[in-house]
Order: sequence, then structure tokens, then C-alpha cells
Amino acid sequence: MEQYNYMTFKSVSYAMKVEAALKKHDIQYKIIPVPRSISSSCGLCIRFHENDLQKLKAIIENSRLIYENIYMEA
Repeated sequence: MEQYNYMTFKSVSYAMKVEAALKKHDIQYKIIPVPRSISSSCGLCIRFHENDLQKLKAIIENSRLIYENIYMEA
């Protein structure tokens, strides 16, 4: 079974900026509504494979983007 992580954001614009940065890299992700069990933040999150966590963090850091939190699938 595949494990996913969820990255949340304080606003939709932050989520869209991260998505734009990820489109330039070879990472599988999906923009989805934030599961209620995680948070009620801006309403959008990025779901990605657990094994891409470090790569995704590096892309965000190098792009000087902001995220709120990362949650692991239970």
C-alpha cells in the first residue's frame, strides 16, 4: 500500500505557488482538499508520496516558498 504525506498551506496562493514549482520537477503530487482529519487551513493541500518528502522540501526551500505543515498518512 502506498503511503502519502500531505502538505498544508496558510492560503490558496501559497499552495498554487508550490504547485507551479513542482511542475518543473519530476515529483508525483496531487492538489486535493485538505482532509478534515488533518486541518481546516486554507482548504487545499498537496498529497505526495512519502519517499519524495526530502526532494519536495528541497524544491520548496530553493524556491523560497512557504508551507504550513506536513502530515503523514495514518
